[in-house]
Amino acid sequence: MDKGVLSADAVLKTLAEYDQLGQQEFLALYGYRPARSYLLVHEGREYDSKAIAGVAHKYEYGQPLTWEDFSGGREGAARWLQDLGFSVKVLRNPDWAWDELVLACDLVAKNNWKGLDAANADVVELSRLLNLAPIHSPESRSDTFRNPNGVARKTFDLATHHPDYTGKPTNGGALDLEVIDAFLKRPHEMAEAAALLREGLASGDLTGGSLPNDDTESEDFSAPEGRLLLRRHLSRERSRKLRRRKIDSVLKLGGTLACEACGFDFEKTYGARGAGYIECHHVVPLHQAGEGSTKLSDLALICANCHRMIHRAAPWPTPAELKALIEQA
Repeated sequence: MDKGVLSADAVLKTLAEYDQLGQQEFLALYGYRPARSYLLVHEGREYDSKAIAGVAHKYEYGQPLTWEDFSGGREGAARWLQDLGFSVKVLRNPDWAWDELVLACDLVAKNNWKGLDAANADVVELSRLLNLAPIHSPESRSDTFRNPNGVARKTFDLATHHPDYTGKPTNGGALDLEVIDAFLKRPHEMAEAAALLREGLASGDLTGGSLPNDDTESEDFSAPEGRLLLRRHLSRERSRKLRRRKIDSVLKLGGTLACEACGFDFEKTYGARGAGYIECHHVVPLHQAGEGSTKLSDLALICANCHRMIHRAAPWPTPAELKALIEQA
């Protein structure tokens, strides 16, 4: 069954059929369910976007798609319709990300692990900051994205899942529990991470760009402060100027460009192609180092494999700690 490109004309014909039959009969005829996440909005009327996109294939290719044939989300029906110039309304907001939960949990922890109401000044401010964060794409957000009511509800989700809470917990996911656990085990570290996130979002330093498809999306990178600060940490490590200064300082002192964890030497293995090459790792995580200028003593020269092993899970081992692990293996 063809899932090729749709035309606007096919969609308009489908809308006309939907209007003629009515929602209930249209959905029943083609075996679709009411939309839960996205609605197509056309001339002031709202339509079930996935059903419209699927049935439009009948007018384009001779046979409609079934509910099971494709996704109705951002990479499926919603995206197809938007690409054709139609307006798509988001009904359900994306799940809370680690960075967002760190900020919300910090408020709860500071409030003696009690939830806060929507009128609280800190809740209102956090709502503003979360709307600035480039974690979720604009097209994935509804009109209520991280509004004060939503932020307040999340603080109660976190508060009622604290181990000492004796009542019935509100809704909450597995990631909520992970963040709570991190705050209970490493309260100072997580509070520092939250402070840096707030400062970076308020100043605009963390609001530029977007996170989708960058390296921080990989499950092989993990940090207690979340993806926004991890992205900044990685960008500092990738500074060509800083890396060059570190390499020059090591060579000037008579050192070699060998990995400080496993001893791998690119030039010995690859000859001239590997000469002068090695990666640079910032030993102190951003939530500990803060926003001061980076010192060469904060940097370590390390191979790509060891670098990825360090960043794979928090807390990050130092090159010396990773070396000890290697020697024990």
